[in-house]
Amino acid sequence: MKITGFLIVEMGFDRERFLGDVNEGLLCCICRDVLEDPVQAPCEHAYCRQCIEGWLVNETRCPEDRKNLSLSSLKPLFRYMKNDLDNLQIRCINVNLGCSHICSLEFLASHESECQLASVECPNDNCHAKVQRNDLADHMASCEFRVRECPKGCGLLLLERTDKDHNCIAELKTAIEILRSETSCKIEEQKREMELRLNTQRGHMVQKESFMQAQVDELKSEVSKLSQKIKLLMELEVKRREDTERLELEKRELMELLRRNQTDGSTSASVGKRPVIKKVTML
Repeated sequence: MKITGFLIVEMGFDRERFLGDVNEGLLCCICRDVLEDPVQAPCEHAYCRQCIEGWLVNETRCPEDRKNLSLSSLKPLFRYMKNDLDNLQIRCINVNLGCSHICSLEFLASHESECQLASVECPNDNCHAKVQRNDLADHMASCEFRVRECPKGCGLLLLERTDKDHNCIAELKTAIEILRSETSCKIEEQKREMELRLNTQRGHMVQKESFMQAQVDELKSEVSKLSQKIKLLMELEVKRREDTERLELEKRELMELLRRNQTDGSTSASVGKRPVIKKVTML
């Protein structure tokens, strides 16, 4: 565990775990342990990610050369340095518990996630016991918090320590009551949800009905206006026909009058003519 500024972080691999000497370039500039989850500054100084992130909470400069530094300027470690780091030979973290495994740093996480000497918590609820991974199966077989099906046939899951006090009928009644209560709550919840949906739909329908009624009223007004226009046009059409018939009648009367005038004129011209007698003088 390392103290960085005002933050306490757990980062960096203890140098004592490695076989042989470790190059200084592979040590964190802050915690001075072997780099874990390494990042690099533009000035090429390397740090454990948590170490430098904790440092930059209160600082804005590199802890080595005091050059300006920010989280956004951090970048991955150079490839050749990363390869050298991954190839370091390291002992398992459980070496004090008897694990003698040694591997490349690159494969350490894979081993430690399966190491049989690692301390793990019991997965049973309310059990806070920690045992080695290779002893976990034996612990779970006798854990008082383990759960198993009732051996009497009621089908309920029981804690090991409550098995002796278990009453199938009483437990089943309790389970039925709980189920009935949960079902009732779900029904009420679904009922409220349905009522809410119905009210929402009802509100939408009222709005839609109001909108459609407004459209119907508008259409009625338009139809009324069109009916008045049609009535006016029909009256104009009737008047036009009457005027046309009157004009046709006047036209016929005028044509008849003209015809009569022409006939009377021809007769007067015939009556007014006299024969002309030419006198021939004989010489």
